[in-house]
Amino acid sequence: MSITDTEYKDALLRTGEGMQKTLLAFVDELRLVGVPVSISEVLDALSSLSHIPLSDRTAFKASLGATMVKNAAHYAAFDAAFEIFFAIKPFESVEGSQTDELEESMKEDSDLSDFLQSGEQPGPGGGAGDTDVQALLESIFEALLNDNESEIRSGARQAVTVFASMEPGRPVGGTYYLYRTLRGVHVENLARRLREAGRKEHVGGGDGDAAKPGDGISALEERLLREDVDRRLEKFKSEVKDEIRRRLVDDRGAEAVAKTTRKPLLEEVDFMHATSVEMAELRSMINPLARRLQARLAMRRRHRNRGRLDVRKTMRESLSSGGVPLYPRYKHPRPSKPELWIVCDISGSVASFARFTLQFIYAIQLQFSKVRSFVFIDEVDEVTDFFKTDDLGKALQRINNEANVVWIDGHSDYGNAFTRFYQRYGDQVTKKSSVIITGDARNNYHSSEAEVIAELADHSRHLFWLNPEPTAYWDTGDSIVSEYGTHCEGVHEVRNLKQLEVFVESLVDH
Repeated sequence: MSITDTEYKDALLRTGEGMQKTLLAFVDELRLVGVPVSISEVLDALSSLSHIPLSDRTAFKASLGATMVKNAAHYAAFDAAFEIFFAIKPFESVEGSQTDELEESMKEDSDLSDFLQSGEQPGPGGGAGDTDVQALLESIFEALLNDNESEIRSGARQAVTVFASMEPGRPVGGTYYLYRTLRGVHVENLARRLREAGRKEHVGGGDGDAAKPGDGISALEERLLREDVDRRLEKFKSEVKDEIRRRLVDDRGAEAVAKTTRKPLLEEVDFMHATSVEMAELRSMINPLARRLQARLAMRRRHRNRGRLDVRKTMRESLSSGGVPLYPRYKHPRPSKPELWIVCDISGSVASFARFTLQFIYAIQLQFSKVRSFVFIDEVDEVTDFFKTDDLGKALQRINNEANVVWIDGHSDYGNAFTRFYQRYGDQVTKKSSVIITGDARNNYHSSEAEVIAELADHSRHLFWLNPEPTAYWDTGDSIVSEYGTHCEGVHEVRNLKQLEVFVESLVDH
């Protein structure tokens, strides 16, 4: 049972200063996850609340988002924090006693009344009577089949009560309760039944017909049906997550729940420890981020240096204003774009980082006159031609399958790789070339051949090293990053997309 607009408004009015404290705690949480919120923006948010009806929770959320979020990529973090700190939940009654309206509504609206009153806490699969659990599963199925939002929400709440077995004060995260609930409702079985029902509707069969994917339904219809079923199930899962979060907030408080569920912004996720889902999201961010960076860098170049005053053009322009030089003209410098050489370690320990480095640099290659790419493990190979395609996925796949990067045993040997690189390509490195070496400098105790890096530094315009490991790990174990770093113009820790973006900006400024 959701709270009414009047109750929401009354609750806000009752809290008074408490509401302001909650808002400030909410701002602190945003800052902790990396969303920049200034003091002036907090004041703007407080001011905006006087112009909207607090009974409208959607407007309340939109007002805070408009005043606090400046980057679309940060809105997911804002949304998660908002749902924790401003969760809709039962409030105190007028007499001051706690009334759990949610629990009461479930007791009145479901066939699980007797079971809920018994006080038992079954695990997934049902510790209650089979009839009661079966009735709940059927009601959830019917709600999903009819795509009825209110019934889906009610079913999700009942499912959390029956299957999650949430215990007050228990130090368990929401993911654990989500897993128990979804396992209890048999999501895979629900998906199968929904697809079968959809196929029967397409072919016009009765309840007894055994419709199959190929019986009177096209491949397109089958795909659309699956997507529709997935959408409905995601809606159900979202309601389950919301309900679990609301109950956790009731039990532990908003700040405690926020601390346990806190995640870094996607741009600050460590390349080396990103999950498969985070990796996919990071890849989707590369091109939009590169376009924004290209525009910013191009504008910075145009306005960085106006050049020397061009007297002849200024005087000629002044003739139209009676000899008054209202519009000075300048001799704009035309700095040449640097050549970029990328030398990437693609051994297993840094493969994810190398992939993102190559993809990001190539996404902004318009900022450079020429980009050449090399990959190595204990042997080095040029892969520039692999990137002469619009499909970066195929280029990276060709690197994995075709690049000659193994010399003896396929374990990192920086010394040998750098020596061979200098022998083959050293004479092509000029004062227009900016060389970037990426890797963790873990050399498996082989010879460093650091003098090769010194030679490259002498021949090149710039030589930088990007290391995906935390600075605290440098020069530990078989890491010899300082041996190479003494010959580099800079050694940078680049563990996430934000640090990589900052480095590229500084590179173009050089």
